[in-house]
Formats: sequence, structure tokens, C-alpha cells
Amino acid sequence: MPQTPSKYIPALKFSLLTPVYDLVMQLTIRELTIKRRLVEQMKLEKGHRVLDLGCGTATLTILIKKACPEAEVTGLDGDPKILEIARSKIEEAKLDIVLDQGMAFELPYPDSYFDRVVASLVLHHLTHENKMRAFGEVFRVLKPGGELHIADFGKPHNILMFLISLIFRHLEETSDNIRGLLHEMLCEAGFEQVKETARFMTVFGTLSLYRARKRMRPIPCGSGIHKAGFCFFGFIIFPILFY
Repeated sequence: MPQTPSKYIPALKFSLLTPVYDLVMQLTIRELTIKRRLVEQMKLEKGHRVLDLGCGTATLTILIKKACPEAEVTGLDGDPKILEIARSKIEEAKLDIVLDQGMAFELPYPDSYFDRVVASLVLHHLTHENKMRAFGEVFRVLKPGGELHIADFGKPHNILMFLISLIFRHLEETSDNIRGLLHEMLCEAGFEQVKETARFMTVFGTLSLYRARKRMRPIPCGSGIHKAGFCFFGFIIFPILFY
């Protein structure tokens, strides 16, 4: 099936706002608190290869490198203007970080290359189709046993967050997030041990953190379970049958 061409949308919708991206994030979503929590749950180790997917101005990318200087850190974003800001920040911090231009659903990396992939405030910019393509690409470039860590808008968990979510609920890019479908979509893409690890209230609604793992080895085609995917909800495992 032919895929729909994708138009790039800057992080704040309009290119003119790109220079003030960091300020907007600091004022609206407790950016550093959330991103530090994300880095903490990644459990980085010496020698890890880490991809910051949709790195923006490299705030998270820099936090990752500072948390584990021995890690090999790469940031990728589709916006050349925001990458200029990222390069300036990285040079100022005197850190060894690679920056690439590219899209989340067409990653320019070989199979089984990264130990960790992190995506912060990226997925709500993508349509359902492109989210699934991005999850497929992340699964491809992760090593067996590698992990995907996500910070993005999620299902509202109280009345206030629900009321805020009504503004964005019917937009194509944000609908999956607000309806709480990211967990299911990650399972469909082949990830296991998918878990929502934290929630934060922001002026734009609930922001959730997720962790998902690429299984250590493929399920043999001859096994009796190769037609079933498994999602982990706390301590309960629900088989999702594809019959």
C-alpha cells in the first residue's frame, strides 16, 4: 500500500517560534523535571549507544550525555533550524554528540544498532500511520533487549486534565495519545514489557512516561505462540491474538 507523503511540522507549528522553543517548554511543562526523570529511567551504562529521536534543541540529548559521558549519543531531528540551535548548545557545553537530520519514520541507521532510543514530545506531532512507522523503525534499529523510552501526552487522569484534553482530542496527531492508545500501538509494533512509568500534569494536559523493550530473541516461527503478542499491564499479561 502506498504511504501518504508527510509534511514536516515544526515543534511549535510555526518556524518563526523555533527560536523561543526552550523558553516555551520551560514555562509550560516543567521540561527539565520531566526529562531528568526520563534519563533516570533509561538506566544508561558505559558504552551504550543512545538515540534521541526528535531531539529538538538538544536539551534532553545534553542531559543524556552528561548523565553518562561514556555513552555514544546521537540526536536526530527533521528541522534544520532547530538543529542549528542544538549544535550551538552542544558546542557551548563542549560535548561529543552527533546530530543528524532525518525523520522518525525513516531512520538512517542500521538494524540492531542502538541500546536505547528516547522520544520526548515527538509522537503527538505524528499521524497514526506515521506513529506506527516510527515504532517499526525504532524496533528495527534497537538491539535485542534494547529499550524505547517515551515522554509524551497521554490519557487524562483527572477531571482537570480531561477538560484540557478536549481541546486536542479530535486532532489526528494527538488523538491516539489522549485516548491512551500508545500502549496498544507499542505492543502491536512488537515491543514487550510496555509500561506507563509516570504521569505529570501540564498546562496542555497529562504527560506520560513509557518504557518498552525489544525482546531478546525472535519467537521461532514453529512455536505455538508466534501468532500472539504480549502486553504487560503491571503483573498481568494479556495475550493479543492475531487470528
